[in-house]
Amino acid sequence: MYSNILVAVENSDADRTVLDHVQRLARLTGASLLLVHVADGWVARNYEELTLRESEEIKDDRAYLDRITADLAGRGFAVRARLAMGDPAKELVRVANEEHVDLIAMSTHGHRFLNDLLRGSTADRVRHNVTVPVLMIRAQAVEKQQPEC
Repeated sequence: MYSNILVAVENSDADRTVLDHVQRLARLTGASLLLVHVADGWVARNYEELTLRESEEIKDDRAYLDRITADLAGRGFAVRARLAMGDPAKELVRVANEEHVDLIAMSTHGHRFLNDLLRGSTADRVRHNVTVPVLMIRAQAVEKQQPEC
């Protein structure tokens, strides 16, 4: 069925939802996981062209990937990670092609109105530019803990 699943992570609470689903799927199929985060700030988008130093955003994203990779490996998953830089949709498609994945899993947030109308959502842009299935999982709202009185 699936042997190499690309999991798009955002370094946000939305990752919890997609990671929960993908862990169950990977256990069922024996698939390895490729975690991909795309840093898309100004430095990340111009990193190669201008030979820039890593920004705090890039360093934080790399540390985040390292933490969740170690956590998943500790749970027995075959997992590796890649930090890409630039336009999220373009980079996810590029990495998916380079890594020969057979499924892409990503969270969706619903509509963001004007941005989605002008550019299309990242999930839509990815699914229209790959030949493998894309599993889109609606991000669940994270309940905030109420302070005890």
